[in-house]
Amino acid sequence: MNTANSLKLSILDFVHIYKGIDARQSLQNITEMVQFAERWGYNRYWFTEHHNTTTLMGTSPDLLSLHAAAQTKRIRVGSGGIMLPNHSPLKVMENFTLLEGLYPGRVDLGIGRASGADGRTMWALLRSRELMEVNDFPEQLDILLSFFDRNFKDSHPFSHINPPGDKSMVPDMFMLGSSEGGLHFALEKGLGFVFAAHLAPQLAIPVLRAYRSNFKPSSYLNEPQSMLATIVITAETEEEAKYIAGPAELMWAQMSTGTRNLTLPTPDEAQNHIYTPQEELARERNKERFVIGSVSQVAEHLHQMARASLVDEIIIADFYPNQESRKKGHELLAKEIGLTH
Repeated sequence: MNTANSLKLSILDFVHIYKGIDARQSLQNITEMVQFAERWGYNRYWFTEHHNTTTLMGTSPDLLSLHAAAQTKRIRVGSGGIMLPNHSPLKVMENFTLLEGLYPGRVDLGIGRASGADGRTMWALLRSRELMEVNDFPEQLDILLSFFDRNFKDSHPFSHINPPGDKSMVPDMFMLGSSEGGLHFALEKGLGFVFAAHLAPQLAIPVLRAYRSNFKPSSYLNEPQSMLATIVITAETEEEAKYIAGPAELMWAQMSTGTRNLTLPTPDEAQNHIYTPQEELARERNKERFVIGSVSQVAEHLHQMARASLVDEIIIADFYPNQESRKKGHELLAKEIGLTH
């Protein structure tokens, strides 16, 4: 449980293609950011999984984690998350066994229950129309964990599949969730748990408290390990932070009114945008998705959230509008929180 001076911070990178840069530059930004995060004492650097978008380069968290680990020495790297419905459990296990073998004690596997993709994209990923209609996540998770544990029953059709490596090459595993569904699997399997407060802010505290209250030790964890994920945008002054947060607020307002455009506008574009009544209503409703303000305001708010949700780590969903503002915001917050580096 969090105490005032023990809050850990981590970063969740969506690999945004910012206005004015191309896809290659957005990938180059990763190298600079993960080294920067390690230097300033951030605990983890995770990557999301998104498909069929021209504005995010985070299609393969496992490959991005490999790159991030190769560029650093200590910081933990991983997926936030691997969207398991899009993947073969065996292939996920093989990839993360390799990662853990190459970078022992530094790899995290965050597991998502949703596809996060539209129907045609899921069809292309799975090579099967039929699988698009199947909700077999519980079975997929069982298979994934059995591959890691090498404990299929003899009667199981996969019992004679022998992946390389051994049971020491298992990453730290977390269930991701924005509802009670992810909580159920985290408790049932004894895994870590990360709640996406930027997706369901009102559920974050009760669900995270329920995880702490009901966790039972497992072969993966002796004690509960939970994180709260939220969008954090900070700067030296509240006014500057609000200006920098304008693009994320506009993008989320437009997404909430049916737009699928995930392009972050520039701060000037956001400042000059005339909100429609529907967008204005969405922006007001979305306020709890964000923690925006001066660095002292944000640090105090994060400590309050951590205490209320019984977590000792917050992972920042990174929606800064450019590389310069994100570096400055993360540096200010690291200094204010007192991360060791």
